[in-house]
Amino acid sequence: MALTTTSPDGRVDLADHSAIADSPFYNPELAPVPVAERNWTTYNYFALWMGMAHNIPSYLLASGLIALGMDWAQALLTITLGNIIVLVPMLLNSHAGTRYGIPFPVFARAFYGVRGANLAALLRAFIACGWFGIQTWVGGQAIYVIVGKLTGDGWTGASVVGGQPITLWISFAVFWVIQMLIIWRGMEAVRRFENWTAPLVTVGFLILLAYVLVKAGGLGPILSQPSRLGWGADFWQVFAPSLMGMIAFWATLSLNMPDFTRFGGSQRKQVRGQILGLPTTMTFIAIVAILTTSGGAVLFGEVIWDPATLAARFSSPVVVVVALVALVLATISANLAANVVSPSYDFSNAFPKKITFALGGLITGVIGIVIQPWRLLANADVYINGWLGFYGGVLGAVAGVLVSGYWLRARTNLALEDLYTKRGRYWFTGGWNIPALVATLVGALLAVGGAHSASGNPFPVDGLIPFLKDLYNYSWVVGLVAASVVYLLLTARSASQQSRDSSPAPEPVTEGEAVV
Repeated sequence: MALTTTSPDGRVDLADHSAIADSPFYNPELAPVPVAERNWTTYNYFALWMGMAHNIPSYLLASGLIALGMDWAQALLTITLGNIIVLVPMLLNSHAGTRYGIPFPVFARAFYGVRGANLAALLRAFIACGWFGIQTWVGGQAIYVIVGKLTGDGWTGASVVGGQPITLWISFAVFWVIQMLIIWRGMEAVRRFENWTAPLVTVGFLILLAYVLVKAGGLGPILSQPSRLGWGADFWQVFAPSLMGMIAFWATLSLNMPDFTRFGGSQRKQVRGQILGLPTTMTFIAIVAILTTSGGAVLFGEVIWDPATLAARFSSPVVVVVALVALVLATISANLAANVVSPSYDFSNAFPKKITFALGGLITGVIGIVIQPWRLLANADVYINGWLGFYGGVLGAVAGVLVSGYWLRARTNLALEDLYTKRGRYWFTGGWNIPALVATLVGALLAVGGAHSASGNPFPVDGLIPFLKDLYNYSWVVGLVAASVVYLLLTARSASQQSRDSSPAPEPVTEGEAVV
């Protein structure tokens, strides 16, 4: 029988994996990380967030709000509030990773079932694939602009294939290959890459901002740019769905942060690193993006929300090349951490004996191309209200089940060995937990059933389900709250029985001792 120990700080260790090693739901990459190998520090998590937040899609998040008509103050308010809100479920789900050393798909088994967890994991994985494609496309655009500035019109004026210059497709492919080579070397390679790029990723954005400030004549002309929405009804109509988009931007990580916190040296280190990392880095990139985009509007008379496109308008090749090289590094860093690590684990969870972490990363890369990310970046409405708003509502429902299940039903106590075994506590009905599935379906339906179009996204003007249209403006909150309530109601009858059947968490023991 496997021996489970609990360290004085509450982290649980499964010392002997022999009892579960032959299980079809186990492989070394999904296995609990030994406490001795959980060594990520506060700086590691701060650096992780700096690497994930300082990238071109984060910039697009803020510049997109300017394109939708907000001024600098409105955009900054929306982004800051969204990041503070999403940090709450992120920290709640992160706790399980550090306590038990398990990744997100294994954590989900406790509430969806050993097999049912694949639903939550694959939902997260396919969205990550979309994000991987988006990040790779904008990184490819940056490479395209860099080479164009260095080589001239022969590169940027190349023949068009599929609506884009063939040289842009080549840049996209090169950027894709670079990332695949890094992820193929495993999680430790990702951590090392994050650590050395984190202090550098701000350089590109600061160069762009400085150049715009000089050309625009300082902050005055930029900050004086009026809001096209005002502070009345027009603003609040845009604010609600935009806030949901800001939350949805990191709703993916609010689920799968256990993929990273499983390596945490302590709960305090991962919590402190994330609190220092997420709000500060996202606020910084928001300020830079808002000022740069507003400055670009002053200079060129139009809102250019894509930094690569904006940089291409600059006259100085040195500024463009140095800035975009830094942005390319930043985007690789963010893409690996935010959009490859999670689906690699998720695809591995679906077929533990066949798909390794590296192969899962390759699958992510291929699907990221098939999704055609250039269409998701067609305009700010498609990006924020279409892409972000829709998937945010779906993932909000998953987060609702996990948060309510872990903190209110399990009270943070999980049977670690049973997460990897058939017929154990988390087998439920044939490996599926029906209440969790129903709660997720209801939450997602209420959240995104009313998905509607404003200006260009693919949904009907009146909404997919018209009477749910107004709920879509609050999609993530609706999904989170509805799924939580439904899950707690459906599991209320069995809660007392589960409490009697559940053994309490082992008492802390001294090093070298174990409890059976």
